[in-house]
Formats: sequence, structure tokens, C-alpha cells
Amino acid sequence: MPEARFHVGNAAGFATDRVDAGVPVVKALIESGAPAALFYETLAERTLAYAQRNKMRDADKGYTPDLERFLAPVLADCVAHKIPILGNFGAANPAGAARAIHRLAKELGIEEIKVAVVEGDDVREGLRSMQVQAWEEEPLFDVGRQDIVAANAYLGARPIADALALGADVVVTGRVTDSALALAPLLHHFGWDDQDWDRVAAGVLTGHLLECGAQATGGYFADPGYKDVPDMADIGYPIAEVAGDGDIVLTKPSGTGGRVDPRTVKEQILYEIHDPANYLTPDVTLDLMQVAVSDAGPDRVQVTGAKGRPAPETLKVTISYEGGWLGEGEISYAGPGASARARLAAETAKARVEREFPGLAVRTDVLGLVSVLDGDSGGLSKHHSDTDWQDVRVRLAVNADDETTAARAAREVETLYCAGPAGGAGVRLNVMPRIKTASCLIPRESIQPRVRLVGPADV
Repeated sequence: MPEARFHVGNAAGFATDRVDAGVPVVKALIESGAPAALFYETLAERTLAYAQRNKMRDADKGYTPDLERFLAPVLADCVAHKIPILGNFGAANPAGAARAIHRLAKELGIEEIKVAVVEGDDVREGLRSMQVQAWEEEPLFDVGRQDIVAANAYLGARPIADALALGADVVVTGRVTDSALALAPLLHHFGWDDQDWDRVAAGVLTGHLLECGAQATGGYFADPGYKDVPDMADIGYPIAEVAGDGDIVLTKPSGTGGRVDPRTVKEQILYEIHDPANYLTPDVTLDLMQVAVSDAGPDRVQVTGAKGRPAPETLKVTISYEGGWLGEGEISYAGPGASARARLAAETAKARVEREFPGLAVRTDVLGLVSVLDGDSGGLSKHHSDTDWQDVRVRLAVNADDETTAARAAREVETLYCAGPAGGAGVRLNVMPRIKTASCLIPRESIQPRVRLVGPADV
């Protein structure tokens, strides 16, 4: 009798993803009757820095702000049906997140729940004493500077699998690779050896397919008339059905919107892949060159052929540090001559900012002409000077060392109400601190992940 496939569902691809996405995924996992796990991926590169700032303001915070909203609709069902939930929603404070989950469980009437945390990714305090190596072509980052907000190493799947071995209903992590959240339950369920490179590679590929949520089921794929995707308002999030030999079938809950076909899957496989023959993770070096994608039925795609080689001897560390202040202002122009008036507005505001703050980095865009692909100089926009769109928006942005300068520069856009071209309206101003990121490598042995259960007595 063939071995049952293990089902891994994804319910979030970033920290502010849809909080109701997990409901149909969990329903599908339960109805399948197969052994299963659910995961939430909520950490982008800068997210941890913002989480650290929240923790500095309140020591009990620092985890994903929407944690309770993500878990409230699914936690009881997952616990009742023994579907473990894994998430890097611990961010800068996995223990704080675990305490929040216990409080939520109590509110939901869940009598018994085991919550495990994986720690050890935060290397901010010890980074100076480690043997730091440069990341790719970047110059070696100065780990001794005083403005580092966060420094976190990307951990792999083994500590998460160890947490599942403790019987955890929920496993909370900080920085781990996105793929580790899917690989870990596969390691735990099938008992794969950490050095069974091809199977581990298949697990990493599973995580890579799932990690961005609806991106694999038609979101970010949709392009009307070229790549049509039905019912995106109720798009289903992905589920991978994985066999013990690493064979993967990607699908989504029945009755949901979106689509799963070879094109959506191929786009996701290639997403953020630098070298398809050497995709480096803490768990394995994934080789995608022999991967085959085939239609396996409506909204079902089979993925095979992942190959693996030993993981690198180093771990990647993402460092976030203070990046000054962003000041920006926007104003709209519409009707005949809108493009010319918008360009005049941009030139006017920029000239005043540069005169008051010599040397300040200033950028202007006319949204509707050229903005996304243009540079700070606005060179591409000048080639479209004869274009007269009927509805455009001017944006001015500065990068300043202090909040006051950023705010004063942004206000030059507001002065365009009366001191600028005709017809300006809809001003929006925004001032916020910026975070910059850099990467480096550290020896794998520099990190000692810690796994522990956080009980209700710790709440």
C-alpha cells in the first residue's frame, strides 16, 4: 500500500497578508484526512528591525502584530485535528508570541496546548566576536557600528523539527529560512535524514513553492487578457501534498478562487532564484536544473526532480541599521495640460528643497508618466515631455538625517496648493524613519539554536 502523502498548507506570505486565508486551507487539510501541518511566513528583511523597535517600546511585544488575528480563526480546529502550526511570527520576541498564543487559546476555550519556541537567531550582541565574512560582492559590513537595530541569522529546519518532536501544537520562530517552515514537518513526519540531500532538497522546494502564499495560486501572476485568474477576491492559498520520496503535488482548497497550473508554478519556482543550480539554504544546496513540472488535473501540478548537495558551511545574517528619515509629499493634477502642470510642480518643489537644504538627496516622480523605472535624476520622464496624461500625481521624496529636515522638505509639496501650478489637489505628507539592510556570512558553528516549550505558567 503506498505511503500516505503529507500535506503542508500555507496561510500567509508576509506580515500583513490576509488574516482569513487560513480558514479554507485548514478546512481542506482536515477534509483530506491526511497527516498535515500549516505554516505562516511573516518576516521580510526589514520586518525584524521594526519588531525590535516595538520590543524596545514594550518588552512583551516585538512579534507579528497580527498574530492573534491570523490564529484566532484556525487555532481550535488545528489543535483538535492535530495539525501543528508553524510560523516565524515570533519575529524579535518568540517567547512573547508564545505567551500571546496561550492567552488566545484560553480565550478560545482550548484547555491544553503546547507551544514551542525556537531561539538563537538573534546575533546582534555576539556579532562583533564572530568571524564575519563578506556577502557575495558586497564590501564587508562594519559589525562594530553603533546604529545596528537588528542582526539575525537564517536558521534551518532541524530545530523546528525538534520542536515538533516535543509534541508542540504551535512552533514559534524568529528568523528562519522561509522554506524551513515547510521542510521541518516533512523531516519530522517522514524521518528523513538531514543528509538525505535529494529528499531535503524536495522539502526546500516545497517550502519555496508555498512560502509566498497566494503568489503560487495566481496572485502576482494575474495579467488580464494575458494570464487570467478567476475570483481573486477569494483566492485560495497553496497546499503541497508531499510523498516520502519527495514527489510534490501543488494544489489549493476546492471552491476557492485563483488557479494552480504549470505556469503559476514555474513562475514561483523561479522567484528570487539567483543560481538555479545552487540555491543555498542552511539545510541543503538545492539544484533545480532537473525539476519537471506537469499538469496533474484541475488546479493540481506535479513537481519532481529536485536534487540536493551538502549545505554551505556558513549561515547568512541580515543586518538592519538606521537609515535616516524619509520625507515625502504627493499632489495630484488632472484635466488638459495635467502633465505639464505636474512637471512644473515637481520642478518647483525640488528647486525650493535643494535651495534650503543643499546636498540633500531629493527625488521627484510624476506618477502616470514614468516613475517605477526612472532614477533619482528623472531622466526617463524627460523623454516623455510631449505626453499629456489627463490624471497624474507628483511625488517628492527626500532622505534626511533627521526628522525635522524630512518634514520641512516634504511640506514644500503642500505649499503648491497656492504657490504652485493650477489645479493641484489631494496632498498627502508622510515622514518616517528608514531602515537599511546589509548581509554577511558567519560560520555555522557560531549559532546554537535553542528549542523549548513555553507553558501557560509563563503567561
